[in-house]
Amino acid sequence: MQIMGRAAGTAGRQFRHRILIPVLVGLVAAALFLTGCKSQPNESGGGAVVSAPAGMLRGVAENGVSVYRGIPYALPPTGERRWTPPEAFPDWEGERTAVSFGAACPQPVSRSGSIYSGTLEKIDEDCLSLNVWAPEGVENAPVMVWIHGGSLIGGASSQPMYDGALLARQTGLVVVSINYRLGVLGYLAHPELSAESGSGISGNYGLMDQIEALEWVKRNIGAFGGDPENVTVAGESAGALSIMLLMTSPKAKGLFDKAIAQSAYMVSMAPLRGSANGHLSAEEAGVAYAGRMGVDGIEELRALPSDRLIEQSIQAGFVPFGIIDDVYLTAQMPDIFDKGEQAKVPILAGFNEGEIRSLRFLLPPVPEKVSDYEEAIRSGYKDLAGRFLELYPADGTEASMLAATRDAMYGWTAERLAASQGALGFPSYFYLFDHSYPNANRLGLRAFHAAEVPYMFGTLDAAVSPWPEPPRNRQERALSDTMMQYWASFARDGKPVAAGAPEWPAYGNSATGMVFNEVPKAVPGLARERFELHEEVVCRRRAAGTLQWNWNVGILSPPLPSQDKACG
Repeated sequence: MQIMGRAAGTAGRQFRHRILIPVLVGLVAAALFLTGCKSQPNESGGGAVVSAPAGMLRGVAENGVSVYRGIPYALPPTGERRWTPPEAFPDWEGERTAVSFGAACPQPVSRSGSIYSGTLEKIDEDCLSLNVWAPEGVENAPVMVWIHGGSLIGGASSQPMYDGALLARQTGLVVVSINYRLGVLGYLAHPELSAESGSGISGNYGLMDQIEALEWVKRNIGAFGGDPENVTVAGESAGALSIMLLMTSPKAKGLFDKAIAQSAYMVSMAPLRGSANGHLSAEEAGVAYAGRMGVDGIEELRALPSDRLIEQSIQAGFVPFGIIDDVYLTAQMPDIFDKGEQAKVPILAGFNEGEIRSLRFLLPPVPEKVSDYEEAIRSGYKDLAGRFLELYPADGTEASMLAATRDAMYGWTAERLAASQGALGFPSYFYLFDHSYPNANRLGLRAFHAAEVPYMFGTLDAAVSPWPEPPRNRQERALSDTMMQYWASFARDGKPVAAGAPEWPAYGNSATGMVFNEVPKAVPGLARERFELHEEVVCRRRAAGTLQWNWNVGILSPPLPSQDKACG
């Protein structure tokens, strides 16, 4: 994740250099949310046994749900397999125990002082596993595959808020969660790695893992009572980014049937070689990282322990992200969507009102003078400055900066997904999560980043300190039950429906979105004016071909390119 491109101007470059490491540290803190208090299997519960094509598994039966944890879907990516595509885990003979979560993939140590901080009980490079929650006796049930967030730096499928038991029990879904390689172990590109590859590429190993896990689901989920022809991929933050990468990857074609993207961010990607959209090549970034590590080539990097690689990658400024390699990812995401080449699936996408309130490291310092803010906006946004200042006025500069960054990154992405899939004739649904409660309000964190997760999973009891704890009362559980029903019915048949709740209209020509506050409410034209402004900004930057987009927002904006006929 880059803050801005080389063309952003001297002031922008200075700001980037000044905040890059703090931003990475902030991303690490956010990446590791809710990793403490790990859920444990009910050892006293009855056994659950399934005979899948991969082999026989013994899990646990917990209150009407069969739970299988820590199922390996790929061989350990260790030793010579570090920085290689995943290899499917061989089928096994006999019965394999699946009662405990697998290790989380290597990631930085969680840092205190964040609502997202926590600990993981086990971290190991042998981490490519998945978990299944299946209602007992279910057949041909819809399947939801959850991809965790964490900036592609941290997180794990074992996080308590991702426990799929209640979602499975109350809605009839088969819920799957997966681990995938993170950080430099998941996204390093390097000329030597590309030379090793039969396809001449490197990087995107975390994305390859996700695809391998979906292949496993396609082959095996029927044995758990799931329908392999009705799979929804879902994720939040970097998990939602991963959903978009899967939607645009030709290698993931046919592996899922619907998509849910919560707080996704459709930012520009580096090419494997050459430069584009303000990015240097990913291979160059990999060579620079190896140099900062003080090693000579991939062989020496493979000899280093994973914890050293991960911890020092932050100081070295390595930022994991998708890479345009012409095999797994063939173009910038908006280009794929504009051509209609993405996955032809229904979409449910949205964002949170307070995304940036808990991610303030993404903001530059607030100008002391209103005139400084206005001057920076007029300098950066040129002929669009008037529209920008109407939506994000100088009167209340901090609130405007929070809103502009939120809308440019998360709001624009969510609405673009809904608009793009709708334009292809597929059902598309858009939402804004704007619900809060006293503990969040006391911290100034109304509807913060990821606040919706325990509601749509039904895991409010897992939302414990340092997370602002929601009330455990009837009103909060009612909202959670409604969201679970909306999400599950969308996974079932592509239309979000909840008993006793308002009808959720499709995005459509009216750009309708569902607002989740105390109760859900459909609002036509929910964010269209803001979306149209950021669509114009992104379009001009894409047309110029030398600028990144999304991160260089507001007072950080480089001079906006002139109007392009492609953006009319």
